[in-house]
Amino acid sequence: MVERLKELARRYPRFGYRRLHQMLRRQRVVINVKRVRRLCVISGLKLPAKRRKKRCGRGVKPPVIAEFPNHVWAYDFVFDWCENGRQLKILTVADEFTRECLAIEVDHRMGARQVCAVLVGIMERRGVPQFVRSDNGPEFIAKALQRMLAVKGVTCRHIDPGSPWQNGKCERFNGIFRDECSNMETFHHRDHARAVCRLFQRYYNHQRPHSSLGYRTPVEFSQRQPLAAAGCVVSDLNVPAPAAAMGCRNVSVSQSM
Repeated sequence: MVERLKELARRYPRFGYRRLHQMLRRQRVVINVKRVRRLCVISGLKLPAKRRKKRCGRGVKPPVIAEFPNHVWAYDFVFDWCENGRQLKILTVADEFTRECLAIEVDHRMGARQVCAVLVGIMERRGVPQFVRSDNGPEFIAKALQRMLAVKGVTCRHIDPGSPWQNGKCERFNGIFRDECSNMETFHHRDHARAVCRLFQRYYNHQRPHSSLGYRTPVEFSQRQPLAAAGCVVSDLNVPAPAAAMGCRNVSVSQSM
């Protein structure tokens, strides 16, 4: 069992004992989570506990809480660098209800029009959300993006300045992305970063068990939603979901930005 845990730890170096226990269960290994923790401690595989930072202020509850797939999308930027020193600007888009990563786009520069193109591409595959949530970055409050969302019938919900916890689902995904992908890789150039991010998106959606989803993957969770759920849940990596299980708002490709 220790050898199995060591092999999993080499493969997933940022997994804690609870997630390692779930991976063993997926391999049909019957073992108690307390025993997994004990073996991880003995073998030196247990990750150190994270120290929580104190927040200044009480914060504000999110104005909209996602209640079904395609209800609320959240997006934000993550910054990294190539080994030659050039900056990488990474746009991440997530469905707040299913926790599915809808897109990870990488470029050296990315303005509002590129953000528009990414969102329109996702809408053509999945349908149109009711709300999108973001901070007050210049790309997210630009007129071009606001016009496009207005044409699609999407409502913008910007968080209060200095309140990143109001966009907590996206911030959480960005933390996972940094911890398990960007901090573990050295990007040689932009195309290399794009390939690595695409592989991480596939792994996150289809293989990584999510604790808030009952240790199911986002795709497994989205495919089990009831018939009454609104929104279209079809993976952006061409993994079909039952068409009858969800409804989705139509997207007119002919609509102009």
